[in-house]
Amino acid sequence: MPGKIRTAQSVSLDIPAADQPNLHNRWHPDIPTIGTIEPGETVKIECVDWTGGQIGNNDSAEDVRTVDLTKIHYLTGPFEIKGAEPGDLLVVNITDVQPFEDSPWGFTGIFDRKNGGGFLDEHYPKAAKAIWDFDGIYCTSRHIPGVRFAGLIHPGILGCAPSTEVLAEWNRREGDLISACVHSHPEKVVAQPPLTVNAHAGQASGDLKTKIAREGARTIPGRPEHGGNVDINNISRGSTTYLPVHVAGAKFSVGDLHFSQGDGEISFCGAIEIAGTITIKFDLIKNGVQSRAIKSPVFRPGDVAPNFGPGRYLTFEGFSVDENGKQHFLDATVAYRQACLRAIEYLKQFGYSGEQIYLLLSCAPIKGSIAGIVDVPNVCTTLGIPMDIFDFDISVEAVPQKRDLGSCPISSV
Repeated sequence: MPGKIRTAQSVSLDIPAADQPNLHNRWHPDIPTIGTIEPGETVKIECVDWTGGQIGNNDSAEDVRTVDLTKIHYLTGPFEIKGAEPGDLLVVNITDVQPFEDSPWGFTGIFDRKNGGGFLDEHYPKAAKAIWDFDGIYCTSRHIPGVRFAGLIHPGILGCAPSTEVLAEWNRREGDLISACVHSHPEKVVAQPPLTVNAHAGQASGDLKTKIAREGARTIPGRPEHGGNVDINNISRGSTTYLPVHVAGAKFSVGDLHFSQGDGEISFCGAIEIAGTITIKFDLIKNGVQSRAIKSPVFRPGDVAPNFGPGRYLTFEGFSVDENGKQHFLDATVAYRQACLRAIEYLKQFGYSGEQIYLLLSCAPIKGSIAGIVDVPNVCTTLGIPMDIFDFDISVEAVPQKRDLGSCPISSV
């Protein structure tokens, strides 16, 4: 008989994340490990939400407006995987993810344009929020009534620590991008360089803590060498991810759990963000980077997926021509933004506000894709909305009727 699955690390929802030594919010090879996991072992790992508890279950968006973005992506780890060496592949098989039983809720947010922003921040500059309540695998929101769907629950972040060389490469190339965009994109944050403010280096102290804070890479982007903040909703229960190992012991970390997320997570805080427990079975493929020709993470989706028939999606097209009529050359970002804006305008007919739909497109099981990227000058993207998540008919054949669908909290400034 299999033994009880051990909890490799617990967290507290009552202690500030920055005061918990088994969490960290930087990537660095020198962050001390917090425990050892054997290849072939299955363990439970507890995680706080990505903001470390800054967002409350209430009807105000002021906490989203004022969230401190220097205190984000608190990850649980790093864990030593016994016997892992640089050049190996770490095999991460997710067998389960669940919110905490005594915290059966999550949140989706639109960040203020002056504090993080989002994909559509030029159209929706103010902070907004939706709270979601869980009933087993299903979720509903008092702030976006009329919808109910099952969550494809997954971690937004999982990865192995970079080597000293890989970390230096991250900081070099992202620093070069910042320098290159000083004049071309002066109003944009194009990358997040190392920042000592509120750096959490886990159990490191003294000079080591200072070094990690000075050099450590931010957790904001995913990176090709190790995965990280990829926000891929298919890395869910039953999935297997293969991560290149860069340091002895792999130093694996995980966090940023999501109950559900649409493709693109467009509002930045766009998943249904939760605290909870992830269950993972770990294995190693020795020398897998070379023998399998895998230099960047790859994954196999699990058997759990949204159960909507192919004819049950209402799909909007977007092209690389913006709302002002400006032609862009093969710009998938412009094209996907146009698909999102067209979906929002369509759903407004049924009684939702733009902010409600923006939040919904961020966290519901929306399918986004690049349909064509070869026909100059226009990329074609698609955004498919599962019609069956609504308790009324949103098909084109249905005559739109304005309903009383309430409102979501929006910040006052």
